[in-house]
Amino acid sequence: MNMARNDLLLPRRALVGGIATLGGLALAGCSDELPPTYGNILRIGDDFTYRAQRMLLPRNALVRQFDHADITSMPAIGTTNPGNAKEPGFSTEFGEAYDRLRKDDFAGWRLEVAGLVARPGAYSLADLKALPARTQITRHTCEEGWSAIAEWTGAPLAALLSAAGMLPNARYVNFHAYDEVVDNIDLVDALHPQTILAYGMNGRDLPPGHGAPARVRVETQLGYKSIKFLRRIEVVEKFDDFGKKGNIQNGWSWYAGI
Repeated sequence: MNMARNDLLLPRRALVGGIATLGGLALAGCSDELPPTYGNILRIGDDFTYRAQRMLLPRNALVRQFDHADITSMPAIGTTNPGNAKEPGFSTEFGEAYDRLRKDDFAGWRLEVAGLVARPGAYSLADLKALPARTQITRHTCEEGWSAIAEWTGAPLAALLSAAGMLPNARYVNFHAYDEVVDNIDLVDALHPQTILAYGMNGRDLPPGHGAPARVRVETQLGYKSIKFLRRIEVVEKFDDFGKKGNIQNGWSWYAGI
């Protein structure tokens, strides 16, 4: 399903006007709507990208989806097994728990949903699969410069948040993984129709190297935002950069829109 290029083109005046507005907001430095990385001189580019995409693109604009014939091989990078003590993301607390779950084919795995929800709880794979399912063939764009196309099947994150009863004061969704990776996205991306909790890849169960039993797919951002090995989701009002474990203090952009 190819999207016509004209659908993505913006009138020149709108683009120039949007850039001017962004510049004014950056100079003002006092808007509550500025992204959470605002205030650090090294984050000006991050802020500009965030505001430009939020202002100029429709919130539910879909990324390109492909056909089965376009699927390519896709390497598993980063942590491929949080239960392996030799991998850099290993922790005694979560790594050993993941190893036990994997040996039992994830029968005991539960995804905790907490925070600003009316019905906090723990969801099994069967619970996720009982939610409306979405299958999409999309391009994974890695920050290292390569890309690959794969088919992903899962439950829209919006469906899970709805089932949990997300509260009106929610602003961010935090993700916690078994390899101790932590990250978050705002509600625009969390409620995007292509943001899913993927439990399937290329017609099969999600492989361990790609984040089994479930990972988030944030198709509107670079690959490192699609956290693997999910164990907990927390809905919050206040932004958390997660300190030394988070992207910002390790030199990565919080927002990596594409």
